[in-house]
Amino acid sequence: MKSIVIIMLLVASSAMAQNQKATIDVRGNCDMCKARIEKAALKAKGVKYAVWQAETEELRLIYNTKKVLLNDVAQSIAAVGHEADGISAPDSVYAALPMCCKYESGNPHKAEDDMLMEHKSKEHK
Repeated sequence: MKSIVIIMLLVASSAMAQNQKATIDVRGNCDMCKARIEKAALKAKGVKYAVWQAETEELRLIYNTKKVLLNDVAQSIAAVGHEADGISAPDSVYAALPMCCKYESGNPHKAEDDMLMEHKSKEHK
């Protein structure tokens, strides 16, 4: 009986060790973006949890490292029109996004000072 309990604990602990938390950068603006980004992330096999914040443009994830790579999640998100972890969305997909979701004009949730700083840093590159 003790051996069965020990085996069950080992199996449970190894399953828990496969899940990892991560945060990736994802461009977007609004609640429609949020829904699209989270849905695309959750479609990636192995993603257990996905929450995107417009203010920070960050997606928090819990995923199974044995089933999915972060790059796969980012590609899934890019495929629906949102730049994710440096992976650009296809131009045709981005062009089809609703106007409020077109993040290249800036994120209305970020402070104007943040956007000005980003613009200035790009000018100096």
